[in-house]
Amino acid sequence: MAKAKAKDTEKDGGGTIALNKRARHEYHIDQRYEAGIALQGWELKALRAGRINFGDGCYAIVLHGEIFLVGASIPPLISASTHVIAEDRRTRKLLLHREEIDRLVGAVERKGYTLVPTAMYWKNNKVKVEIGLARGKQDHDKRDAEKEREWSRDKQRVMRAHNKLG
Repeated sequence: MAKAKAKDTEKDGGGTIALNKRARHEYHIDQRYEAGIALQGWELKALRAGRINFGDGCYAIVLHGEIFLVGASIPPLISASTHVIAEDRRTRKLLLHREEIDRLVGAVERKGYTLVPTAMYWKNNKVKVEIGLARGKQDHDKRDAEKEREWSRDKQRVMRAHNKLG
């Protein structure tokens, strides 16, 4: 019975491929959207091996009413097809519904938001990219977030020590 459940979870294909931790540090993320991504065969094989790097300059851009992912690096596997020229930093199209695209275009053009990829994951054997509608943080916001993180760690440490004694 347990083996059957394990196989079912494998079929769902759920699981995180990569997280963009820098985006959470650099931006206030107001809303998140799930988008499909147009990939080539060798890119899919590389993602199954976990080879992706969001890097410093990874963002989403709006061109001609469509949204594209720019700056994400998917290095090819050594065993990739020899007849395909693999470009690891190519611009990839994100797949969203028209109303979502219109909403995102309005926020980017009118309100000055940025589209930042926050995660890439498997969902029903398809690759999905989570993009966030984000505003840039200033230096003092980053310092406040760091202080808050350190304080919560210290608080947890003190509570654990207190619970062990009592």
